[in-house]
Amino acid sequence: MRFAVGRHGPRLDSAWWRGGAALLAGALPALAFPAPALWWFAYVALVPLLLLVRGAAGVRRAALDGWLGGTGFMLAVHHWLLPSLNVFIVVLAGLLGLLWAPWGVLVRATLGGRPSAVRALVAVAVVPSGWLMVELVRSWQGLGGPWGLLGASQWQVTPALRLMSVGGVWLVSLLVVAVNTAIALVVALPHVRTAMVSALVVCALVTGAVWMWSPRPRPEGSLRVAVVQPGVVENADARFARGEALTRALAGQRVDLVVWGESSVGQDLAARPDLAARLARLSQVVGADILVNVDARRSDQPGIFKSSVLVGPQGPTGLRYDKMRLVPFGEYIPARSLLGWATSVGKAAGEDRRRGTKTVVMTLPSKVRVGPLVCFESAFPDMSRHLVRDGAQLLIAQSSTSSFQGTWAPAQHASLAALRAAETGRPMVHATLTGISAVYDADGGRVGHWLGTSASASQVYDIPLATGTTPYVRFGAWAVYCALAVLAVFCAAEGARTLRRPAQGTPARSARTAHESPARPGR
Repeated sequence: MRFAVGRHGPRLDSAWWRGGAALLAGALPALAFPAPALWWFAYVALVPLLLLVRGAAGVRRAALDGWLGGTGFMLAVHHWLLPSLNVFIVVLAGLLGLLWAPWGVLVRATLGGRPSAVRALVAVAVVPSGWLMVELVRSWQGLGGPWGLLGASQWQVTPALRLMSVGGVWLVSLLVVAVNTAIALVVALPHVRTAMVSALVVCALVTGAVWMWSPRPRPEGSLRVAVVQPGVVENADARFARGEALTRALAGQRVDLVVWGESSVGQDLAARPDLAARLARLSQVVGADILVNVDARRSDQPGIFKSSVLVGPQGPTGLRYDKMRLVPFGEYIPARSLLGWATSVGKAAGEDRRRGTKTVVMTLPSKVRVGPLVCFESAFPDMSRHLVRDGAQLLIAQSSTSSFQGTWAPAQHASLAALRAAETGRPMVHATLTGISAVYDADGGRVGHWLGTSASASQVYDIPLATGTTPYVRFGAWAVYCALAVLAVFCAAEGARTLRRPAQGTPARSARTAHESPARPGR
């Protein structure tokens, strides 16, 4: 591989080699997520891509580098979808990667050439803001949702969790990209190193100040919750029987709530009163309500729903939450008339499931209020925030990653509960059918042990409850609005500078004195 020196610095000589390098550089941040979980690597993982894009010979090349880098990132973070979506995952990654094309242009505009120290400091604010806009757009549920946000890689770092309580995962994404940008400039441009080191010190000081002085949840009581994880079983009936046996074994352990995973009940309880009766007897045996998840065609409405249903000693309590945000291709196919062919190349949904219309907060006999989420809804910061604003004291995500055993998916999914707990200041339970099941306290710290993908067991957790309102719950995604403002100011300033610059190739007109005329210049 040969290098040549261009106007903006070193660039790869071959377009094919450069494209491959962009794909690889974009994929590097995936190592910061579970299962590798090299959280520290997130702070340097973007440096190769930043250096590559800043050396682009032109705007088109920068956009192409950004697109390929984004495609590599999406493929690496979601590679475990390959068995389900087959070659379609490559198509999706390529389409979503287009979101990074404008970011590539932004990187070249701010980092290219030989920027001054002031412009380098501007880049440390502008480049992360551009990245955050990409994360915001792709977080739309129809585009796959906010899985793999760069800030989510910091789920086990206490200072980062404190930042999330202030500005959500969005604020941590800004921090991570800002550090990468400053390090890239330190590597590429010696004359701005002092400014960049200063920027890194400011990032560290702000993080430390938030860690020490940001408001923390106040402890208030506890709840004893049992998570039932049946493990990999052959069919819905066997799964129900296994969950039933594991729950019965909890008798005498004084639990307040038993939580089953997603799709733990394969028949509508209204249509199968025998199953409802079995669950009611279980509730009597353990002395606690059971939160199950029904994945079935409803008897009272058309279509298939995924629903969290609370069952007590007398049967279903009437408290029910229907999943609102469905997994694209897994639970429905967007624009099925155009993309329905995806069912022929992978395990895409043969029939679209129906959506719920509102979140639900359920009150237990102990008067504790819980907010259920289903599956990848735990990836959406706004849903857990909404539940807490409605009074939820405990967040619960019922999930199933049984299709992705042996991949990075179960660990990635389990880590998301730590983010939602830290953001909202409320503990969270992540209960699955086949692992990984996990519980986190109101600070995002782990409670007890994970139930791994090899476990078929139940686990009881004493979960400390908390009160208080985090800045994120109060003010929401303010970090996103700040990033939008930064980009707006930058674009306005660049536009004004362009208008002031004389058009290339147009000679400036000489000024005339008051006594000059075309016929007699100088008079």
